[in-house]
Amino acid sequence: MKESNKDVKEGLEMYGSTAHNIYAQNNIGIESPAKLIEMLYEGVLRFNAQSKKAIRNSNVEQKVYWINRSTSIITELISILDMNQEGDMAKYLEGLYNYEIQLLAESCFENSIEKIDECSNVFKELLAAWRETTHVAY
Repeated sequence: MKESNKDVKEGLEMYGSTAHNIYAQNNIGIESPAKLIEMLYEGVLRFNAQSKKAIRNSNVEQKVYWINRSTSIITELISILDMNQEGDMAKYLEGLYNYEIQLLAESCFENSIEKIDECSNVFKELLAAWRETTHVAY
């Protein structure tokens, strides 16, 4: 079933609201649900950059630390998906996020900057799409 742009936009808005509610319950001040998702995507990109730096420096401890930080964010993104309200969009994102976690795990074992880059490229595209869809100022 093909989703309309309106359905996708509504799904993304609900996704952001769910994330915002979780963080609001934990007393973390975020200005909007859309901004929170943007910050999570940016976090993955920052931590992936640090992972690459650690690989280049042959710093195993830092590599593992930064890859684990990226993986934690992606796991959080999966946990806030609402399969009931977001439907096909949530299922797609869940599969995509799980694949990105797999790439990061492989990059850790193989010291693969290329796999980190592949993950980062996906999150760059997700961030751009998120900003366009939600009109988050950057």
